[in-house]
Amino acid sequence: MNRKQLNTISNNLVNAFTKKKIIEPIPIKFCKNIKNADLLRRTCESKIKWSVIGFKAGGTAIPVLKKLKEKEPFYASIYKRNFLKSGKRVKINKSTLGIELEVCYLIKKTFFASKSTILKKNITKFISYIAPCIEIVGYRQKKKGITYLGDLCSDFGANVKFIIGQKKKYKKFNISNLKTKIYNKKTNQSVNGNTNTVFINPLNSLRFVLNKIQKDKLNLNKDFWVFTGSTVGVVPIKNKGLYIGKIDKLGSVKANII
Repeated sequence: MNRKQLNTISNNLVNAFTKKKIIEPIPIKFCKNIKNADLLRRTCESKIKWSVIGFKAGGTAIPVLKKLKEKEPFYASIYKRNFLKSGKRVKINKSTLGIELEVCYLIKKTFFASKSTILKKNITKFISYIAPCIEIVGYRQKKKGITYLGDLCSDFGANVKFIIGQKKKYKKFNISNLKTKIYNKKTNQSVNGNTNTVFINPLNSLRFVLNKIQKDKLNLNKDFWVFTGSTVGVVPIKNKGLYIGKIDKLGSVKANII
């Protein structure tokens, strides 16, 4: 790949990301090939000086992965200034794709000292809290929809804001088949979902992200959040107002869209 072009495109995206601007669509070659998209994401993230509070899994719906001819999701960094408490306001624009309802985990910093591959049998020892979360997804570019997984990956994972509900002390229980729902009472918009749509289940999605972090030798040296992917798909925001997400056994989370 042309390093000069990579640097120019990443500078444009970083500027748009940090200054909340919308730019013209980036060249398709940065999206069509997931390796190029991931390289662009990493290059962009290396230029951001904001505090990282965690990571997200993106593209976790297996039917979507098959449709886009990809084998696995991707992950991206999440920054503190894009992390909000339940009920906070989020301003959207024409490049906003929609709203998602997720399960997220707070991971102990002791994870970074581990040298073992993260498996089902050892993953829970690193989890301290669990919580419901809303993610607002969108581009920094004048484009809509998803043609390639790289569309999302290349643009900072297409994350705009994360709104977290009340966290609960983690206890081992079956997270694989919990009913979920996100709705806007005022507009009568409601979408049901299930945690089993998230890369088999949220715990498996978490395992994927942790192994990627470990492989890439990242170390935040602090406890951090992992957002595991949407349980309801990308729900279009038809109207502004209060959106409420509910996950059985975990609780609720609210986002005020303006």
